[in-house]
Amino acid sequence: MGRPTELNVAVSDPARWLGERQHAQVLAPKLRALADETRLTLVLLIAQRPRTVKELQEATGLSQTLVSHHLAPLREQQLVEAIPKGRSNQYVMCCQALAEPLRVFASLAALDPQAVAACSSTASEGAEG
Repeated sequence: MGRPTELNVAVSDPARWLGERQHAQVLAPKLRALADETRLTLVLLIAQRPRTVKELQEATGLSQTLVSHHLAPLREQQLVEAIPKGRSNQYVMCCQALAEPLRVFASLAALDPQAVAACSSTASEGAEG
């Protein structure tokens, strides 16, 4: 039985069913997995499109062993998923709902002047209201 190409994932507000402390306890391991520069690079590449380990190797210059080593915690935290494809696995985001916020965060982290300006204007508008 084939996998659907698109997942319909409902993103709910964890604050509805978790207190702030419990929310942080659930979120912290996922953020720790993303806190490593190499793992974040892999996730950003996978967020662009599904990739094989070989493609990730070519994009990062890392060895197959090192790419696999860094993919393990991302899989454990259910941030990426390995889909068998032929003789290898293709890595995909757990859900596309996570891919866009990661791209936005990456643009802010890169200090893209447009993204920083947009963020600053949104923050100042919220402070006024």
